Amino acid sequence: MNKVYIIAPLVGCLIFGGIFYNFNRGYEAKIVERKAAAAVELKEKQKRDIAAREQAIKDAIGAQEKRKQERLEKEKREEEDKKAQLDLEDKRTRTFDEKKRFREQVDRLKKELAGVQEEIKKIEDERKRHLDEESFLKTYVKQAEANAKYYYDLLDKIAAAEAARVAAEAAAKAASKG
Repeated sequence: MNKVYIIAPLVGCLIFGGIFYNFNRGYEAKIVERKAAAAVELKEKQKRDIAAREQAIKDAIGAQEKRKQERLEKEKREEEDKKAQLDLEDKRTRTFDEKKRFREQVDRLKKELAGVQEEIKKIEDERKRHLDEESFLKTYVKQAEANAKYYYDLLDKIAAAEAARVAAEAAAKAASKG
């Protein structure tokens, strides 16, 4: 029985040794192979990471340039908007000032117009008065000329009557003398 205690473990050790030898011989190759594959994979991963980083850097630079351009365009738009708003504010102020000035000018012109219309009314009244006076004077002159003619005619008649009376007196004196 003593032999069984020695042989069984020895046979177990030999079987284990054979299996271990097979396992160990393939295991070392597998480990080397796995390490090589891991190294290759690591190098590929590093290359991909480097390429990805370079691409990310390019993308970041492109995005940065794009944001810079957008910011410049935005600033330019804001500047143009500010300028346009200032121009509109200036135009509104000028328009308000012109409106105020024109309103004052309209008020002044209305007052002047009222004064001129009043003067025109006075001049028309004076003209009418002068026309009435002129027609009165024309009528008066015609009447005065008619009266003057009447008086001249009357004076001529009186002179003729006086001459006839003087002639009649002379004829009566001559008849009484002779």
